Amino acid sequence: MGRRWKKKRPGHGGPGQRRDRPHRDQRQQRPNEWQDTFVKENKDFEKFYKEQGIVPEGEWDKFLEGLRSPLPATFRITGYKSHAQELLRRLKGKYISQLLDVTSEDGELLEKPQPIPWYPDELAWRTNYSRKDLRRSPALAKFHDFLVTETETGNVSRQEAVSMIPPLLLDVQPHHKILDMCAAPGSKTAQLIEMLHTEDGQSFPGGFVVANDADNKRCYMLVHQAKRLNSPCFLVTNHDASHMPNMTVPSDDADGATDTLAYDRVLCDVPCSGDGTMRKNPDVWKKWSPGQGQNLHNLQLRIVRRGIELLRVGGQLVYSTCSLNPLEDEAVIAALLTECEDSVELVDVSNKLAGLKRLSGVSAWKVMTKSGEFYGSIDEVPTDRHSNLRRVSMFPPPDPDKLEAMHLDRCIRILPHHQDTGGFFVAVLRKTKALPWTRQGKADRRKEEAAVTDEAKQSDTSATPDPAGEGDVSSETGAAAKADGKGSDTSQGEGDDGKKEAEAGNSNGSEGLARPPPAKKAKLAWEGSYKEDPFVFFTEDEELWPIMRDFYQISDTFPNLQLLVRCYEGKKRTVYLVSKEVKDILQYNENSLKVINCGLRVMVRSRNDKTKAMSLFRLAQDGIPTLLPFIHGRRVEIKQEDAILLLTEENPHIHKLTAEAREQLKPLEEGSIVMVYEPDMSNPDAVHCKMVFVGWRGKVTVRSFVPKNDRRHFLLLCGVDVEVRQTKRRQLALEREAKGQTANEEAEEGAGQEDEEEGTGEDVAMATRSDDETLATTETSDTVEEGTSAIDSDAQSSIKE
Repeated sequence: MGRRWKKKRPGHGGPGQRRDRPHRDQRQQRPNEWQDTFVKENKDFEKFYKEQGIVPEGEWDKFLEGLRSPLPATFRITGYKSHAQELLRRLKGKYISQLLDVTSEDGELLEKPQPIPWYPDELAWRTNYSRKDLRRSPALAKFHDFLVTETETGNVSRQEAVSMIPPLLLDVQPHHKILDMCAAPGSKTAQLIEMLHTEDGQSFPGGFVVANDADNKRCYMLVHQAKRLNSPCFLVTNHDASHMPNMTVPSDDADGATDTLAYDRVLCDVPCSGDGTMRKNPDVWKKWSPGQGQNLHNLQLRIVRRGIELLRVGGQLVYSTCSLNPLEDEAVIAALLTECEDSVELVDVSNKLAGLKRLSGVSAWKVMTKSGEFYGSIDEVPTDRHSNLRRVSMFPPPDPDKLEAMHLDRCIRILPHHQDTGGFFVAVLRKTKALPWTRQGKADRRKEEAAVTDEAKQSDTSATPDPAGEGDVSSETGAAAKADGKGSDTSQGEGDDGKKEAEAGNSNGSEGLARPPPAKKAKLAWEGSYKEDPFVFFTEDEELWPIMRDFYQISDTFPNLQLLVRCYEGKKRTVYLVSKEVKDILQYNENSLKVINCGLRVMVRSRNDKTKAMSLFRLAQDGIPTLLPFIHGRRVEIKQEDAILLLTEENPHIHKLTAEAREQLKPLEEGSIVMVYEPDMSNPDAVHCKMVFVGWRGKVTVRSFVPKNDRRHFLLLCGVDVEVRQTKRRQLALEREAKGQTANEEAEEGAGQEDEEEGTGEDVAMATRSDDETLATTETSDTVEEGTSAIDSDAQSSIKE
C-alpha cells in the first residue's frame, strides 16, 4: 500500500532524492494474514498433547491444521432484548441479504455470514472475509461499516465464539448477585449485565455484577466495555482474585444487622497459558512450554477456591480457561473437589447449548518435564526433582473410586477443528453445603456426628453453649486453613467477633463463607496506589433534588437517595445513579474495597444556572432509558421522521417537526427535554423498538444531545445510510460496480494505481456536519453547557481495548 514520503535530511531521501521504488505489482506482496509470518511449530507442544490423549484418534492432523489456520471473525449483538432483536432484523434484512452473490478475487462465491448455531436467538454471527474482500466489494464495505459503527456504539461486540460460552452456562437470572473474578477486558462481563436486564423497561432488576480484575490498567479497559450498556447495577473493583475481600451488606432479618455477601453466581475465567488461542495469537507457538501450566496451576486453584468460598450454598460457579492443558483444567477441578469433599459437585450441562460440539473431560493425564519425561502420579516423581513437580494437586487422584465419583467427564473441552473456533475448557460447579474448613461446615459435621453418637449430649450442648469452645473452633479452623495452604483469606475470626458473626443471621445464604481473621490494623483498599474519587450519595436534605424533581416532574417513587456525585466539596457537575444493592456495597465497604468505577450518569450541570425557571441540570443520554419510567414532564412523543430530522440537523426550527410534536413543545419552556419514539409494529419499514434520546428546547429551535456514535446507530435503525468518506480505492470499487466489471477486469484496471491512503478502515461520516465540532450558535446558546457537544465527554476520553 502506498505511503507518503516524509521530508528528510539531504542524503537521506526526500524531495529531489527519492529513491526509485518498484511498481507495486513488482514488489513483494504482503501476506493476506499477518499470522503467515509466524512459524507455527512446537515439538514440545505436539509431544505433550499426543501423550495426554485429549484429541480423538485419527483427528491429530486436523487438530494441528485447525490450530495453524486463521480464526474467523465473530461478533455478538449486545443490548437489551427488544433493541437487539430490532438490530438483528436490520442486519439480516439490509446487509446480509446483499451478500448472497459476493465473489472473491478469483471469482469464487464467498460464504455469507452465518449465525453461530448454539447461541440463543441468532444474536451471535461468524464471518470469514479477508481484508482484501472488504476493500473490493461495495456490499461488503457497507457491511463492514455497519459493524464498525455498531461496535463503537456498543451494540455489537467483537468477541471470540468460545468466549461466549461461560456466561451462557451460568444460567443468570435478573435477581442474581454475580461476581466476575477476572473480568478484564470485559466481553463476558457485558454478557452478564445484559442477562440482568432481560426484561425491557425494568430500571432496577434486583441483581448486580461485581466485575473484578487484579490489573489496575485493565480495570479501566473493563469500565469502557461495561459502561456501554448503561446499567446502574454493576461496579468495577481492583483486587487480587485469590484474596477477594468479603463484603458486608445489610441483613434482611433485623434492622441494623449486617451479613457477609454471598453470590448467587461466580464466573472464574482464570489466567492461563492460552494455548487455545494460538489461532489469533500465533506467538504462543514459540513461547509455549510444559512449565507454563505447572506454574499457573496453583494460582488457578487458589482463585477458584476463593470463588467457591464466596458462593452461597445452592449457587453455581463456572470455571473456564482458554487452555487445553489438563494441568490447568481437570487437575484444578479435581484438586478443588478433593478439598471440598461432598460440599461441591460438577453439574452435568450436556443438554445445554444444543449444537455445540464438545468433548468430555478426561480422568487421566500426565505431567511433563522440560526434558520431555512424563509422570502419571506423584509416586513416580523422583524425590530429587524440582518441587514444582511434586505437587499432589497436579496429578489425578490416586483413589479410583473417588476419581469416578468426581464425574470429571462432566467438564467440557472444545477443540479448534470441530467447529472452526478457538480451544476452550469449561466446568460448572454447584455448592451443595458449607465448605468443610469453614465455621459453618465444621458445625454441621459436629451436629451430624453428635446425632449419631449421643442425642442427649447434643441437646445439652445446644442448651449451654460454651464461648470458649466457639473460640477454639474458630482457631482450629484458621489453623487448618493455613495448614492446607489456603492462606489468611480462608481463616476464621476468633472470640467475640466469631460469636457476633454467628448470631447475625444468614438471610442471603452466606453460610459457609470463610471470613478473614481480625487484622491488627485495618489497611485501606487503596493504600499504596492511586485513590479514586469518593462516592458521595444524596441525603434527604439535598438542596439540588427538589429543583430536579420539580422541573422534570419526577415521580415520588424514584429512589433519589441512590443518586451520587464524585466530590465532597465544590460544584456538583455530574450526577450518577446506582441500584440499592450497589449503594449498600459502597457504603458498608468504603475502607475495605477498592472500587474503580460504578454508577450510571443521569444528569449533567448546565452552563447557565442563573435563571431559576430553568433546570440547573440537563438530562444525560446514558441514563435516560433508566430514568424514563420516572419522568412525567418535559416528554415529547415523536415520529420516525422527527427522529431522522433531529439526528441529521444540528438545530432544526420547531416548525419543521410534525404537528403533534410542535403542539407538545409549545407549552414547554427552554431547557432539557426527553424525546420518545414508540415502535410502529404495523409498518415493516418502521423501527420496531423504542428509541429515547435527550435534547434541548430553545426559543425557536430544538436539537438532540446524542453522542456521535449513537446518532449513527439510531439512523441505521431508521433505515438511513450514513455517508462514507470515500478513499480512492472505495470510489473505484463503486465505479466498477456501476459498470458491472468482473474481478479480472478490476485487477487489470487497478494495476499501476497507487493507493491514496494506507489502512483498511474507512471513516464513517455523517452527511451533516460532524458532531464533535463546536456547537452551532443558536438562540439558546447561553443556556447550553459550555464546551458541550453532541459527543459526551465520557465517550471522548474512553480507553479503547
